[in-house]
Amino acid sequence: MTGYRRQLYRDDAVVLRVQKLGESDRIITLLTRRHGRIRAVARGVRRTTSKFGARLEPFGHVDLQLAGDPKGNQGSSLHTVSQVEGIDLYGKRFLGDYPRYTAASAVAETAERLTPVEREPSLRLFQLTLGAVRALAEGSHATTLVLDAYLLRGMALAGWAPALMACAVCGTPGRHRAFSVPAGGVVCPDCRPPGAAHPAPATIELMFALSSGDWRIADAAEAGVRRECSGLVAAHLQWHLERALRSLPLVDRGVSTPGADGVNRE
Repeated sequence: MTGYRRQLYRDDAVVLRVQKLGESDRIITLLTRRHGRIRAVARGVRRTTSKFGARLEPFGHVDLQLAGDPKGNQGSSLHTVSQVEGIDLYGKRFLGDYPRYTAASAVAETAERLTPVEREPSLRLFQLTLGAVRALAEGSHATTLVLDAYLLRGMALAGWAPALMACAVCGTPGRHRAFSVPAGGVVCPDCRPPGAAHPAPATIELMFALSSGDWRIADAAEAGVRRECSGLVAAHLQWHLERALRSLPLVDRGVSTPGADGVNRE
């Protein structure tokens, strides 16, 4: 558009992904506090003389000045990074820790998939993503628990939370033993479809604890229960996304799984 000057605006963001562009630039995918998911070009950040290249690495919490139209009215989807300050570069704390790095990668990919529309504000998802990356950096809870809590709460924000305290089909309350991903969660004996999973009661309890933030119960869960919980959470998420997450199979669960999704079936 003739005469159009790009606006300058500030926001803080979690760096979700970086991609090479040309010989010295990068495209940075950001989940911002006020403007949702955006993509921005960082010029010259791959040069050794770059002043802020090291600040734009995955999983960092950064404060940026960006050039572009935050509302997207001018058509261009790419903004330009003009300034950046590191608030907390969490990724540096676990760069050499494979379990935490792969879990953070799954968090970042999920955040990107849960924001299909660029520049659509999603404050609660931003806060959830920032909290998950911070928890992974601090090591305050087991890596897989942090990831599964993030996935469950992210699905709740998207309207995909699995039913855990009442039958997903008929709504009958109770601690039902069967779990069906296509049905939407736990199912009563009358509604249980063929092939439904039959997880341990402690697994459903763990899923509820992670969803509600009850870390006392979550931290006390045994390894087998955590593994089964992870299988159900991953299956439920990928059913709704309709496409597998690339990073999720790389997550180090710390224990071997008995099947493709770690869930016992009747």
